[in-house]
Parts: sequence; structure tokens; C-alpha cells
Amino acid sequence: MEFQAAVIEEQRQTFGIVIVKPSVLNSPSDREEMVVFGVRAFGAMPIVLMAQDSRGVPTYFGRDDIVRFLANVFIDQIPWKKYTIT
Repeated sequence: MEFQAAVIEEQRQTFGIVIVKPSVLNSPSDREEMVVFGVRAFGAMPIVLMAQDSRGVPTYFGRDDIVRFLANVFIDQIPWKKYTIT
């Protein structure tokens, strides 16, 4: 499976961001499933989910402090990579 994500280390905190479809953010069970997926992919670290609307505006779901931090970061500043897991 291929997916777009980033691992960020900021202020001695490492966390992962996984790009998801907007519909995932609207479904508690889908959100939980993707957070668990992120932990399996990156290990025991906080996972934030990110979806973009039709205009490219991001919405984040995850730990409040990390979401507040990301609200002040331009999306193109995030070191996105394509990951593949089997």
C-alpha cells in the first residue's frame, strides 16, 4: 500500500502526519483505523491525520497541541514523502 505522509520532529516531539480523504475525518471509526495504521507504519508516536478540501485548505485531526502547531505551518513546508508498506 502506498500513502503520503510525513514524520516531523519539532520541539523534542516526533509525530507523524498521514494524508487521508476528507470523508475519513468525518467518520470516527475511519479516523481511528487510520491512526492505528499510522502507528503501525511509523511506530509509537502521535499520529495526525490531514485532509484537504477542494481548494487545498488542510484540516487536521489529532492531538490538540500538534494540530495548533500545524495550523501555523504552510502545507508546502511539511516534508511529505510517499511511503510503501506491505
